[in-house]
Amino acid sequence: MSGVSVIRSALIFFMPNDCLIPTQSFVLYRVQVSFSRKLFSCRAKFDSEIDDGSVNLKVVSPALLTAEKEEAKAVLTLFLKKQGLSNAIAARTINKSDLFINHLLLRLHLIHKSRYLVGRELTTLEIRDALNPYLESLFEEHGTHLVHAVENFPNRSIKEKTTTTVPVLNSTIDTKKLRAVSRVSELGPTGKLRPQILYLMEHGLKLEQIKEITRKFPAFAYYSLEGKIKPVIEFFLDLGVPKSDIPIILNKRPQLCGISLTENLKPTMLFLETLGVDKKQWAKVIYRFPALLTYSKQKVETTTGFLYEMGISEESVGKILTRCPHIISYSVEEKLRPTAEYFHSLGVDVAVLLYRSPQTFGLSIEGNLKPVTQFFLERGYSMEDVGTMISRYGALYTFSLAENIVPKWDFFLTMEYSKSELIKFPQYFGYSLEGRIKPRYAIMKKSGVMLLLNQLLTLSDTDFDTALKKKMNKLLPKN
Repeated sequence: MSGVSVIRSALIFFMPNDCLIPTQSFVLYRVQVSFSRKLFSCRAKFDSEIDDGSVNLKVVSPALLTAEKEEAKAVLTLFLKKQGLSNAIAARTINKSDLFINHLLLRLHLIHKSRYLVGRELTTLEIRDALNPYLESLFEEHGTHLVHAVENFPNRSIKEKTTTTVPVLNSTIDTKKLRAVSRVSELGPTGKLRPQILYLMEHGLKLEQIKEITRKFPAFAYYSLEGKIKPVIEFFLDLGVPKSDIPIILNKRPQLCGISLTENLKPTMLFLETLGVDKKQWAKVIYRFPALLTYSKQKVETTTGFLYEMGISEESVGKILTRCPHIISYSVEEKLRPTAEYFHSLGVDVAVLLYRSPQTFGLSIEGNLKPVTQFFLERGYSMEDVGTMISRYGALYTFSLAENIVPKWDFFLTMEYSKSELIKFPQYFGYSLEGRIKPRYAIMKKSGVMLLLNQLLTLSDTDFDTALKKKMNKLLPKN
């Protein structure tokens, strides 16, 4: 993480051309922002590892900065209220969050740098679309601790302090949740549950499931049947989503029922179709990752732009989005690009790997990728060997070391194969040890012949028997 000084009176912005740095006195704040290949220091002149090693600054007008700050406050206020906070607590949080507001402005200017270079101001919608996905990610990370995180930004020691420092706030949030959950099971004048609850139950959700969804997302209890829930569910059913999938989809992303069908969902789907998402596969795409329909156009374009940059064709981008829509949720600068650079260091064709196994790019470099690489290096494989293995079988890194790779490796050592067989056929690690590998190997050993590792595992039962008989016949003496 690198420190960035955000100017309260006038936010700095990067310019490619020479320009003077104002000498006025400003109030500086220290904020923590993550960059992949940029280091900034709080000085009159900033040093950066971009291009020729330095950048110059242009000051955005104080009037524009003030206006954008108010827009950012409005977006944050609305977001907090959607999480169940009262107007008073949301307002109090905003008043305590100058550092975080400045942080939001910095993110906004970095995301839309090209817009400022040509002197174009952002619209309210563009500001909202740029900030909401980030706020969503923070909420998923911090949950009920989000307000404390915002008020104490950039202090990252949040969860340890929250219990003692904000009991009133947590109590308020809990009260909101309890009220929403209670609303789910309230009976109407007729002695029955609310119409929207009955409708959800008719479509496969149990009452406890609805309560659990409401605990995670209290606003769900207040969605109207005719205006929100029913149109969205019927739309999904018309797309071919099985009724049995509705509970799973709503549990994953209940916010879908709060989004306008005509103004948001359908336009978003049409936009994704222009990028190549197969319209015939929408039922599967929504089931795999319903949150895809809640991401902004700008976020989608950022991810697809990265895929094009890596050499992926337009047709292949569409297939990736259809097969692995989760890739839109990965941060380009914090996840996709560093992962691509890591695989490139192994000699892997990144474009091919992205197409074959896009889910691999959602893994942690330190927690998943490096340990697997190190495992094979410690067992005598070269970095080139590992690169070849991952190029041939992108899913290799998605397996657990302890639960998958290690036990299969240990059994492989008992088999009469050279280690080079795993370079040729790393798919070995994708087969069930007890259900496929051990039984097939036992049959082969009993027959007294040896098949190639890929033949041992990939052939159907009939073809496997045929291959063994052919090998055994060759061992018979000729008359």
